[in-house]
Amino acid sequence: MPRFSSYDTTELTYHVVGSGPPLVCLPGGPGRASSYLGDLGGLARERTLLLLDLRGSGGSAVPEDPTTYRCDRLVDDVEAFRQHLGLDRMDLLAHSAAGNLAQLYAARFSDRLARLVLVTPGLRAVGVKPVGFAEAVDARSGEWWYSSARTAMDAWQEAAARGAGPEEVAPLRAAAAPFAYGRWDERTRAHAEAEQWERSPAAAAGYYDGFSPDVDAVRAALAGLDAPVLIVAGELDPAPTPEAAQQLAALFPRAEVAVQDGASHSPWVDDPARFVKTVLTFLCTG
Repeated sequence: MPRFSSYDTTELTYHVVGSGPPLVCLPGGPGRASSYLGDLGGLARERTLLLLDLRGSGGSAVPEDPTTYRCDRLVDDVEAFRQHLGLDRMDLLAHSAAGNLAQLYAARFSDRLARLVLVTPGLRAVGVKPVGFAEAVDARSGEWWYSSARTAMDAWQEAAARGAGPEEVAPLRAAAAPFAYGRWDERTRAHAEAEQWERSPAAAAGYYDGFSPDVDAVRAALAGLDAPVLIVAGELDPAPTPEAAQQLAALFPRAEVAVQDGASHSPWVDDPARFVKTVLTFLCTG
């Protein structure tokens, strides 16, 4: 696996998958190794995916300073990665929690972005509040798995609200995993279960620890972003819902939202062909 030395000499690993023009990819979790992204539903057939393992996760080294796990401080790793790759401007894709990281990168390094793809992104960096979360959860009440997953989801939200640690939150996340997929079957269960081996507790705990972005400053910077932005939202995703994705899009001058029917938080898993077509169309014309 290729590696490079980041700004503070922490050694970071990345994976090169596919062929075609480069697409830098940031995994969510937070703290999950980039391996869960796979080939992004077949996107690697048309693009070279450069999948970064964020510090302390996957094959990347544990930093000496644990405060560098924090979302806003990871921006410097993304910039170091771009420099290592020798890209003047890059196409960047980020999933879930890494959506916050990508938004912060766009605010600081707008001139280094050619296109930005945010897949079911986190919204903390820009202060967009959850919209329709409870309704999206209730909408899955006809599913066979709903009762047990709903109990876990409620417990997870309560634990997160009081700042519980990963050791308490992780099993609740796992039990609530069906909400993250359009269908809960053997294939999606395997994708969800892999998280227990792919996720770094330290990186996960540090990602939002002390994270307090200057929302007004971030929004002001994003309002001047010239690069086109695609936000991929899942029709069934509780966070972000398509409505929340629209609020995020309104913060960019050149953003569009693609809502993938029947998908939740991992749309490339739910309907690979639909996801690839949506992203490729944007990358080729955006």
